[in-house]
Amino acid sequence: MKRSFVIALHFGYWLLYLLLLFTIIVFMEAGAMARFSENQQHIPAFVRAMTFITILPAALGFYTSYMFLFSRLLAKKKIGALIFSMVSVALVAGFISSLLLGLLNSANIFDPNTLKLSMVMVIFMAMLSMIHSIIALVIKGFINWYADIKLKEELQQKNFETELALVKSQLDPHFLFNSINNIDVLIKKDADKASLYLNKLSDMMRFMLYEVKTEKIPLVQELSYIDKYIELQKIRTANDNFINYSAKGIAGKWMIAPMLFIPFIENAFKHTADKKATNGIVIRIDSDSDALHFCCENKMVDNPMNKNETSGLGNELLKKRLNLLYPGTHDLTTVTANDTYKVQLTIYANED
Repeated sequence: MKRSFVIALHFGYWLLYLLLLFTIIVFMEAGAMARFSENQQHIPAFVRAMTFITILPAALGFYTSYMFLFSRLLAKKKIGALIFSMVSVALVAGFISSLLLGLLNSANIFDPNTLKLSMVMVIFMAMLSMIHSIIALVIKGFINWYADIKLKEELQQKNFETELALVKSQLDPHFLFNSINNIDVLIKKDADKASLYLNKLSDMMRFMLYEVKTEKIPLVQELSYIDKYIELQKIRTANDNFINYSAKGIAGKWMIAPMLFIPFIENAFKHTADKKATNGIVIRIDSDSDALHFCCENKMVDNPMNKNETSGLGNELLKKRLNLLYPGTHDLTTVTANDTYKVQLTIYANED
């Protein structure tokens, strides 16, 4: 909630309260003037006293609850301590206001002759302070509730933007262009094999267009996409040892967010230019009942531009997405050493 709105809310509250006091005092002053027509000099003092005893305890009770008691007690659900603190603050506010009122009127509130009246005034102002304390808790609760709603809306919007940017990044025109060209060349050499690769590309497109709309998909679907993606990438190189990929474990147990591993694999292919290297790209996916482990490493070209890109906006989007999808249940580490970039991601099983 904007600070200006909170200030306006406070200003409006006290303005309404003062208008209420003014209305009450006007009626009381009219009665006093009718009854004390011969002693009208006492009316201004009466008005000042009424204004003084109604504002000070109200402000003390309101802002003590608003600034301290809500966050330290109510927010932590310490109801007993909250009630005790509110009563204590109300009594202290009533006593302070009564003491200052006595000083204003040059009276001793501890005088035995006026002690009973002083106690009544203390209780009255304590009750007034308590009422404002309760109102302060309600207003603070409303402000926090509204702020929580706005925060959730902002997180949902950021999640949507991250997901949208991530999905768009998968529709890599260079990959599609190269795959189609490679299949076109393969048609002349081996039509059956070209048809097989074309079906793989069609399955990938279908997956990206439809499966990513759901919150979670079976891990086996993600692995199937990865298999097809790697097969299409292999068309571009005659080096059978360029890609080292394995997936093992109990994949059938897991449901994961769609396109969870693909972006890391795409980055590996994007930043590995030497197709003649042995184990240029190594991908390992292991799953058991407790955790899902993903590891992808690739040999980078000795180029500062590539090193900067691997830690650029793409990885920031991936980190934000993981934080939103798996808060507190994942570990992500990236290491760059000896011209090798390595990503390790572990997703832990959520027992809830």
